[in-house]
Amino acid sequence: MTTLASVERSVAVRVPATSANLGPGFDTLGLALSSYDELTVTALPERGLEILVSGEGAADVPTDASHLVVRSMAYAFEAVGREMPGIRLEAHNTIPHGRGMGSSGAAVVAGLLAAKGLLAGEVEIGPDALLRLATELEGHPDNVAPALFGGLTIAWMDENGPQHKKLLVHRGVSPLVFVPDFTMSTAVARGLAPLQVPREDAVFNVSRSALLIAALTQSPELLMAATEDKLHQSYRAQAMPATDQLVRALRARGFAAVVSGAGPSVLVLADGPGQRLEAAEVAASVTDTPWEPRLLAVDVKGGTVRNHTEGATA
Repeated sequence: MTTLASVERSVAVRVPATSANLGPGFDTLGLALSSYDELTVTALPERGLEILVSGEGAADVPTDASHLVVRSMAYAFEAVGREMPGIRLEAHNTIPHGRGMGSSGAAVVAGLLAAKGLLAGEVEIGPDALLRLATELEGHPDNVAPALFGGLTIAWMDENGPQHKKLLVHRGVSPLVFVPDFTMSTAVARGLAPLQVPREDAVFNVSRSALLIAALTQSPELLMAATEDKLHQSYRAQAMPATDQLVRALRARGFAAVVSGAGPSVLVLADGPGQRLEAAEVAASVTDTPWEPRLLAVDVKGGTVRNHTEGATA
């Protein structure tokens, strides 16, 4: 392997939270949200690893080579035949861990973008390569695609690997995420979804997924019908009764509420800012579980990396 020549380069990385599935778009649709993990990564002149984490997960994440950002960086360096230098990682996280807001996907994307920035001018890692590497690390592209590219993304796999299409979201769509104080394992949640479903349920979700694209990009007034699902949420409800209760209560009041990713957070796709405040009032009145409401916007840029010292985009 070739050793990185430009040691002591420092890059700043910013990656948004994401919500996958959005109801019917199981393992396909994802939305970037305006909550960010921000990192400064510096290549050191000598071997070693320094990790400083603040914010979400600071007391829980590892501070050695098993840290997901570091593992993702190492994966990228190995993929392009370069030896990773010593690293100083300073991370401030705002994306909750284990809540269905794409924290692991964000960490994967952050590590890959940091590697891209440190290797700039020596090796180019393009968008297709970033998506491929991120999908290999994460296992599926529905979270990493919006984390990389922003906006609403449709992700799929073909003979050439992971693919995506980014769409702009109608300005009337106003996301709101209710975050609980408990977590949910993505692996456990995925295991609760059946491998086979009735044909009529599959057809139902195909129609709702198609409608959801129209609702998010052109017609927010259709969001209630467009967020109906029969493939995964009902099967996972047993593991997240409080989440299921909140989704049902919100939908009964006319709010387009879905499980965010694998849960347990709840995403409301409101068709205007005022509706979010009404949804927050409903959530506070219908359940004993404390939910933190996060009024967010759709992130349109996705993950970014720039030279930390000069401010130039890498």
